[in-house]
Formats: sequence, structure tokens, C-alpha cells
Amino acid sequence: MRKLQPPPTEKLGIVIESVLFAVASPITVADLADILSIDAETAEKELETLAEACQRRGVRIQRDNGLVQMVTAPEAAQYVQRVIGSNDHQPLSRAALETLAVIAYKQPITRTDIEALRGSGSERAVASLKGRGLITEVGRSTGRGRPVLLGTTFQFLQYFGLERPEDLSLPVSRANTGE
Repeated sequence: MRKLQPPPTEKLGIVIESVLFAVASPITVADLADILSIDAETAEKELETLAEACQRRGVRIQRDNGLVQMVTAPEAAQYVQRVIGSNDHQPLSRAALETLAVIAYKQPITRTDIEALRGSGSERAVASLKGRGLITEVGRSTGRGRPVLLGTTFQFLQYFGLERPEDLSLPVSRANTGE
């Protein structure tokens, strides 16, 4: 495939939005930059501008570990699901939510470590979360037996209306700091 000329600077955001709209799964920022014949730094700046603009629209730009994708805005998700007939937004059980919270904040983490933090088994909750595509295997621990490490997915971000994993970090309020 021959390399294309970069889009004009004033059209770059439009082209990035179109590419993200067209791809079915997350794409690396490096691949996006390569497709557009631009450097990764320019792609990053345009993605930030696009993400900010999307806050006022029905889509969001989701990012995780160098990957980026365009998704439905969380406030519109139930309506979009109704149109496409998706039932993926069934409520999670308390055990699944607890397990998911541990994974989200401690990732990557082994099932044994999850169980130690929760004080109960997590096999069924992990299986349920994997089945929903909210968590995935992200590697193997270097510990004894090389247990599987679990982490969250893009679908997790979409389910909870997050744009990136860093959105889980909440600012500490002054009431909690003693000030």
C-alpha cells in the first residue's frame, strides 16, 4: 500500500475522527499516525483536541495503553443498545462488582491476590467478568506457577463511561486530607 500525503493541518481532526469512526476495534496511536503520514506527537495533540470536542457530542474518544477508539457517549448507551438489541448492560452482581473494582484499581493482578483482598473466592465473578468482556488476561506473573494476570478492557471503560483508565483516580477531597 502506497503512503499517502498527510491531510492538510486544518483537516487533520476531521480525518482522524473519520478513521476512528471507520475502524471496528481499537487502533494504536502509532498506527493512526502512520496511516495519516504524520508523527505520533501530532496525532496525540489532535486526539486530545478531538476528545475535548467530543465531550459535547454523542461519542467519546477512549484511550488505554497506547490504543484509541471512538465509542458511544455513556449517557446515550442505553438508547443505542435498544436500537442494536444489545443486552450487555445487565447489572453486575455484588461479587462481580467487588472483583471488578479490585482488578481495576490493582491491575495487573492475579486471582489469588483478588481473593486475598476480597476475603472470598472469585472464580465465578472472574468468569462472569471475562464473559462480558470487562476483564482479560494481560500476562503472567513471575511468581510460583506463573499465574495469569488480569486487567480491564476497553469494554470496561465503555461500560463505566470512562475515557481512559486514569479516570478511575479520583481527587482526594480536603475533608479526607485533614485540611
